[in-house]
Amino acid sequence: MNREILWKSALVQLLAVAAVSIVLAILLPKSFFEDWGWVSGPTAWILCALFTATVLKLPRGTVVLGAILAGVPSVIAVFLGVHWLGALLATAFFAVWCAYRAKPAPAR
Repeated sequence: MNREILWKSALVQLLAVAAVSIVLAILLPKSFFEDWGWVSGPTAWILCALFTATVLKLPRGTVVLGAILAGVPSVIAVFLGVHWLGALLATAFFAVWCAYRAKPAPAR
């Protein structure tokens, strides 16, 4: 496991998701998310994962697969009414996925 990628992927993904969430919350009414959150949330999550892959120079396909798999706990959390806890769990699982799929960090 590449610990540097673990922390970097968690931070980049978390910041990207937060930034997109804030922008969308400012630009769109709450009713949009009530009607279209089931599409916009996962789409934003995948786009943020692509951004994370690009920033960290990770393979995009592998990172997107990890984002999809890590998103499952988030979906469960939404149904349980704890959306943001699900986002944090998904970010943690996503970071672990990226860390295990990344090349080992060079020895220093």
